[in-house]
Amino acid sequence: MKPFKVFSSFALTGMLTISLAACGSSSTDKASTTKKDVTEKITIGMSFPAADHGWMGAVIQNAKDEAKKLGVEMVVSQADNPNKQTNDVEDLITKKVDAVVLLPIETDSMTPVAKEVKDAKIPLFVFDRELNNKDYTGLVKGDNSGIGKNAADFIGEELNGKGKVAIISSDPSSVNTLRVGGFTDEIKSKYPDLKVVANQSGSFQKEKAYQVMQNVLQANSHIDAVYTIDDEMAIGVLQAIKEAKRDDIQIVTGAGGFKDFYQAIKDSSDIELATFTYSPLMIKTAVDQAVDMAKGSAPDKQDTVLPAEQVTKDNVDKYFDPNANY
Repeated sequence: MKPFKVFSSFALTGMLTISLAACGSSSTDKASTTKKDVTEKITIGMSFPAADHGWMGAVIQNAKDEAKKLGVEMVVSQADNPNKQTNDVEDLITKKVDAVVLLPIETDSMTPVAKEVKDAKIPLFVFDRELNNKDYTGLVKGDNSGIGKNAADFIGEELNGKGKVAIISSDPSSVNTLRVGGFTDEIKSKYPDLKVVANQSGSFQKEKAYQVMQNVLQANSHIDAVYTIDDEMAIGVLQAIKEAKRDDIQIVTGAGGFKDFYQAIKDSSDIELATFTYSPLMIKTAVDQAVDMAKGSAPDKQDTVLPAEQVTKDNVDKYFDPNANY
């Protein structure tokens, strides 16, 4: 972020006039906020789902840490259903915060409130899960489709293009759609002899994934690999495999960058493990963009997509931090 300088009132007025005029055609809706004086306190509203998952808890903590580091005020809310989250966002509008950072509980349910934020001329920065329209100033997300594609390539190459694969997915959301779709599209186009024998939701919960994987194992006498769209669910999957004493499963993949799964990758000797980065640290980029926008600087592009990097035993030490929030 560039430091601010104090200008004369004439120069500042001129700059604002030029800036706002130039913003009229931008897809990121730069005109939705007025640049604040450096002496004014900036308040960022943050709306998240409830922290019922380690990744989500780390996202919220990282967001708070970043806002504190940048010296801005924050109004943080958590919701366990779309109605509550919609009310939370509407409350942020009433409070006239300088920008909103939103991680939608559900894509469809939370799309309408984005227009309310836009109509209130408050910049909106969406994180992780997408909306069904472009009524936002910025979107920061990982490469969900890339996670699925890269997992399919990893499994396909390790199995020489042939085998039975189970998918442990999650409940409906853009994240689930893209991660599963990226995987299935890739195997259809490149690995036609990889057969998906199950696709069950673990709801992004380790215990639920453990229970679902028990059912999948009972229903399938032979499975070569398991594509799990989340690292915590992958831990549950591994527990179910171990307890069932199944030695047919050669590969388990996850996603997200969970330090416990990194440790599992380091320790595993009988099953090939891999994951793909989708770090909760990404939220810092969304907070940075929201603060910059409140100061009058719009993001260079509306959508920011961070790559899904493959992590295996060969490079896990590069990513593993035992002191990380997640």
